[in-house]
Amino acid sequence: MAFKKIKEAIGKQTLKSEVANRTRNRTVITMENALTIGILFDASENEDHDLVKKYVTFLKELKKKPKAIGYFSNRAVPQSTYSKLEFDYFSFKDLNWQQKLSSVVVENFINEEFDVLVDLNIYDRFPLYYLASLSKAKFKVGKKGGKGDDIYDMTIEMGKETGLKFLLRNIDTYLTMLNKKKED
Repeated sequence: MAFKKIKEAIGKQTLKSEVANRTRNRTVITMENALTIGILFDASENEDHDLVKKYVTFLKELKKKPKAIGYFSNRAVPQSTYSKLEFDYFSFKDLNWQQKLSSVVVENFINEEFDVLVDLNIYDRFPLYYLASLSKAKFKVGKKGGKGDDIYDMTIEMGKETGLKFLLRNIDTYLTMLNKKKED
């Protein structure tokens, strides 16, 4: 366990210097105005994975262009899971000793200028925090109280709720509320 904390500390230091050298066009984007939506999630739990698949389908029905990237924390990406148009995957095997992610899939996601980045990192996985930190998304949203409070443009208070369903519902609610605020 101590080794894991040391690796994460090294990763945070490496990430800090990478973030300092990056720029992004930060702006408030409402759900109505968003066209491209990046989604980060932990794909290790089948239930969470299925929920994100439904969310991607929902976004497509709204004429959005979602791109989700899932992280497998305990193992390599299962062979039954393969990249598709809206989904890519990576695992802890894509981390080097500095906890830096090194894969084409990850680099492509980081460099995509999404209108909105939806970070569903409810388990506070460092690799997902890494991606969210370096993302060039114009507007970043995630849960409050995790590792990423400093990188988000909007945070969602989880309170006693810890589930992905609760977070997704509230992200949609607040992004839609931004629409109404802009119209007033």
